[in-house]
Amino acid sequence: MAGHGARGRSGGRPTLEEVAARAGVGRGTVSRVINGSPRVSDATRAAVEAAVAELGYVPNTAARALAANRTDAIALVVPEPETRFFAEPYFSGMLKGVGSELSDTEMQLLLIFAGSDRERRRLAQYLAAHRVDGVLLVSVHADDPLPDLLSQLEIPAVISGPRSAAESLASVDSDNFGGARSAVEHLVSRGRRHIAHITGRLDVYGAQRRVDGYREALRDAGHPADEQLIEAGDFTEGGGRRAMLELLRRRPEVDAVFAASDVTAAGARQALREMGRRIPDDVALVGYDDSAIARHMEPPLTSVRQPIEEMGRAMIDLLLTEIADRRPAVSRGLERHQVVLATELVERRSS
Repeated sequence: MAGHGARGRSGGRPTLEEVAARAGVGRGTVSRVINGSPRVSDATRAAVEAAVAELGYVPNTAARALAANRTDAIALVVPEPETRFFAEPYFSGMLKGVGSELSDTEMQLLLIFAGSDRERRRLAQYLAAHRVDGVLLVSVHADDPLPDLLSQLEIPAVISGPRSAAESLASVDSDNFGGARSAVEHLVSRGRRHIAHITGRLDVYGAQRRVDGYREALRDAGHPADEQLIEAGDFTEGGGRRAMLELLRRRPEVDAVFAASDVTAAGARQALREMGRRIPDDVALVGYDDSAIARHMEPPLTSVRQPIEEMGRAMIDLLLTEIADRRPAVSRGLERHQVVLATELVERRSS
């Protein structure tokens, strides 16, 4: 009877997890079927629809739509100035991945910048009015109040990279530690002995993990990291140039540099040329992101490829799952979805 089918194993309304278990698929697959994505095979769709019918599952998204509370909109929030968004390939790659995955749904994507205090206050008011069904947060700093605000408002959210090892929100990231480690191991294998690192902004957890990978690779190679060879950057070209000039002043014997981004590496290259250093003859150079900048630099830049577009697609998959099952984290056992994607070193002539 329908009355019996509408009860899950817990005795209450059937959950997304119970539908997934009955159909023999993951929660994300059930979410895609419910949201009408064509990226599901006919057999899988039939299995999920049968499980939904057997259990009498009613998606929360449908209930919200009936109550006229659904917006069918997702916000991509970038807590950075617009100038940085358009200057760094990372953001365009992320936006491309998000857009391509979202095109399979009825959701609209809103791009919101929150780089200033005024923009953040306006965004907080906008989110408090529940004008979006979910939020993607890109480039989050450790002290950013937005993730906590989203938790308080119980708005489904996914961030691109955790704020710390104890992140409470769902997140998607690349293997920053492993990527940095592979870059330094490559430089060591080329006979470089004075390997410097220009960091990203160190209030970003991913940048911290790249420093950790750099240090461990040197330690394993028998070259404990010299803190004088580490200079703080900010993921910008200007920051890379300033950091490189300071490293050359402090440690003129430097023979290799691992930069935390390709944009940073471009700035370091400018400083090296200004000081008459040849790449890679005098100083080998490795970047991070494997963006178009790396391919078009002269000499072409060795870089750590992180799957930025895939990260964007994975963020949408996670967020649609969060939207489809809007129960508070406490009732879900404080489960956390932390996705980490592999990186790959792409060797070119700069090293």
